[in-house]
Amino acid sequence: MAEQSPAYGLFKVGDSPAGYSRAPSLGAWGLRLMAISYLTILIVIPLVVIHVQGLRFGLDTFWQSISRPEAVSALTLSLTTSLMMAAINTVMGTLTAYVLVHYKFPGKALFNTLVDLPFAIPTVVIGVMLVLLYGPQTIVGKFLQQEFNIRILFDTPGIVIALLLVGYPFVIRTVQPLLLQLDSNQTDVAQTMGASSWTTFRRVIFPTIRPAVVTGALLSFARSLGEFGSIIVVAGNIPMRSQTATVYVYTQVEAGNMQAASSISIVLLLIAFIATIGIDLLNWRRHARN
Repeated sequence: MAEQSPAYGLFKVGDSPAGYSRAPSLGAWGLRLMAISYLTILIVIPLVVIHVQGLRFGLDTFWQSISRPEAVSALTLSLTTSLMMAAINTVMGTLTAYVLVHYKFPGKALFNTLVDLPFAIPTVVIGVMLVLLYGPQTIVGKFLQQEFNIRILFDTPGIVIALLLVGYPFVIRTVQPLLLQLDSNQTDVAQTMGASSWTTFRRVIFPTIRPAVVTGALLSFARSLGEFGSIIVVAGNIPMRSQTATVYVYTQVEAGNMQAASSISIVLLLIAFIATIGIDLLNWRRHARN
């Protein structure tokens, strides 16, 4: 029998028409199993364990653990400082990304490299740098304390500054790719029609990069919520004053109170999960529009 052409619905051996996928091979199933197993061991099992520990004595005990004055103060301080950091870094990160994309200046390549430095250096080192800069024994620290009665270390300003440094790259590296892909003809047309630079940014550029700006803000917020290394150096561990949620968890672990540590950890995980879901929804909407 003569071989029929694909027009009649039959295909030659080895053909792979669009939209048709073959059954996964043994190697493909093995790769899937490895990936899922690795994800389960590193993320799923620890999440299950911490939820079991935090809720093992019931919701009443869980609520008592997270409603203690020290716990509420720590959570409030973490949320407040993280929101302050996210607001500042969102504005400055977007501005920095815009400058890096649209302007040329001496040292631009070096500056662009330095942006990623907080990703690489240990956060404890960031804390040490801030102590050496803003400590009470330094010129800057003494000046701020004497002239403006501003205490940086072991107080809220020190926490915010540490978080600003740790979360600095997130908005920049999220917004920068979209700015690079932006069609310059759109801005040229707007300016040709008489729009000012601010109007062009507000009406043409920002609507395009807005999903990335929000995504970067959520990423920096979620990252700062779990920051520990720099904060323990610049803020110490003063309950009801400079003790953040992560430091509170560390204190409870040191004291052997795993119930309290697990309960606050569940709250932090829930907040981080909500932020992550928000990021995924924003990315899904952005890709759906494209």
